[in-house]
Formats: sequence, C-alpha cells, structure tokens
Amino acid sequence: MTARRPRLEIEYCTQCRWLLRAGWTAQELLTTFTTELGEVALVPGTGGVFDVRLDGEVLWSRKAEGGFPEVAALKRLVRDRIAPDRDLGHTDRRVVD
Repeated sequence: MTARRPRLEIEYCTQCRWLLRAGWTAQELLTTFTTELGEVALVPGTGGVFDVRLDGEVLWSRKAEGGFPEVAALKRLVRDRIAPDRDLGHTDRRVVD
C-alpha cells in the first residue's frame, strides 16, 4: 500500500478575481512537485483571502503576511514539509532575507 500524498489548497478571493493567480501558483507547485503532491485544490473564497494550506496547515496567508507569496519562497515552504532533502535548483540559490 502506498502512502497518502499531501493535499495542497489555495483559497483565493473570487471578489478580487484572483483565480488566475491561484491557478498559476497551483501550476508552479504541481510542476515542481510532480510526484510528491497528491492533489492541489483551488478553493473559492471572499474577503481578500489568498491562503495556501498543506494538509490543513497554513503555509501562507495574504492577510497575515501582508501580500502574496513569491513562488520561490512558497516552493521552499512546501519542500521543507514534504521533501526536505530535495534540491530545488536555482530556487534554492536565490534566498532573500
């Protein structure tokens, strides 16, 4: 029996029309984590929400962080939880403090 792979959710604001941003973010994560993620769900929301959750754990919240995640930073957050030994190539080399 194979282990269950994690579920990533991107909750986005429909009022703000952030579906394209959520879709692009999902595409980037699915392209990077082709075998590690079990699924990526786009969850419609309201009120300016743009939250990224991995198995229920909030990795990024636009309201808490004061903006949208850079995709490289988001990839590192996901990698650190699901494939900590994985090298992300150029994404790992550009660390911004």
